[in-house]
Amino acid sequence: MKRRTFLLALGGGLAVAWWLKPGDRGAPHPPYFQGLNELLRNRGPGRPVLLIDRQRLADNCRRLMERLPPGRDYRIVAKSLPSVPLIQAVMAQTGSRRAMVFHQPFINALAAAEPDCDLLFGKPMPVNAAARFYEELPADAGFDPDRQLQWLIDSEARLREYLALARRLNRRLRVNLELDVGLHRGGLAEPHELDALMSLIEAQPEHLAFSGFMGYDAHVGKVPAVLESREESLRKSQAVYQGFIDRLYRTHPRYRDLPLTFNGAGSPTFALHGDETPLNELAAGSALVKPSDFDLDTLAAFEPAAFIATPVLKARDGLDLPGPVPLGDAWTLWDPNRRRTYFIYGGYWKARPVSPPGIESNSLYGVSTNQMMYNGSPATDLEVGDLIFFRPTQSEFVLLQFGDLAAIEDGAIQGWWPPLPQGEGP
Repeated sequence: MKRRTFLLALGGGLAVAWWLKPGDRGAPHPPYFQGLNELLRNRGPGRPVLLIDRQRLADNCRRLMERLPPGRDYRIVAKSLPSVPLIQAVMAQTGSRRAMVFHQPFINALAAAEPDCDLLFGKPMPVNAAARFYEELPADAGFDPDRQLQWLIDSEARLREYLALARRLNRRLRVNLELDVGLHRGGLAEPHELDALMSLIEAQPEHLAFSGFMGYDAHVGKVPAVLESREESLRKSQAVYQGFIDRLYRTHPRYRDLPLTFNGAGSPTFALHGDETPLNELAAGSALVKPSDFDLDTLAAFEPAAFIATPVLKARDGLDLPGPVPLGDAWTLWDPNRRRTYFIYGGYWKARPVSPPGIESNSLYGVSTNQMMYNGSPATDLEVGDLIFFRPTQSEFVLLQFGDLAAIEDGAIQGWWPPLPQGEGP
């Protein structure tokens, strides 16, 4: 290669390398998080804490109610808001007394705390869990499960198990039938499958009562658009749901005049349902706290309202990685966002850092649930005792990991909200 050609190639390579070199993405906490940082430095518990912004929560409740189709009711998804005071705050803001539950200890806790609420299971429960609910329900609870609780049934076999339980307890169980509207996670797939279950229910009026349908449409919008548009996916899902309603009314016309629950949707899809929806109530929960997995176009108007805040335990300049090679020094020369090292209290949550800007984990150092390493540029301006803030990727599991939730409003901790119980041994 000629010397001139070599120099040109070398110069071009250096230019490309310089263009690929990361820029400084760091900055101090923006005003919202700086206010939370000062609050928790002065009044925080000195440990990782899950924050709920009550004002943002209230704003999201208003946005949700504005987007419900006319004449439809809202059902609160408890697994996504797993705290009785948090659910009570949503009830106060939305006026809904309906909740969808997914865990037996949750249903006992809600029945005790809100004895006038209406509860619908969002997944079929093993019959042993149903039996335990009745065992743990106090006689004076004020909650009447024969009137206020709907068990979700996905097959004739499960319905027969629940019938046996009803006979043993001498109770009348309300059963809601799960429909497969396209997600293919179970439930009745074809309207004719309804006939056998309805015949069994109708033959046992002292022990079983039909209460409606539930069909979850989380698949809508997940199929690549080149294969099927979101609008077409929703249309098909609603047509399946309507097909079950039509068959019910044709084979058992008396249900036309009875109050039934036709439940569906979810945070990703509730805003897609309009006047044409066959549903008479829509369920959602995550939209109200908006973890990062719900950064969707359908929820663009909603604000994140749940954050993890954790103290910085150690802060130092540079990046000192274990091993004989000074890889950390080279890395900081290349990437200004690796020039400060922070070790936090805890870590490895289903969450991503959100403030200060430019903070990121270090995959070479590895993860830790005890003292996880994060790096940032000097512009992040954090010291020991400052807080790093994270957005959960989801709420239903993460909100159960931190003990009591810190309810924040007007620059102060307004209360501590205990999470829903996970259950104890027999």
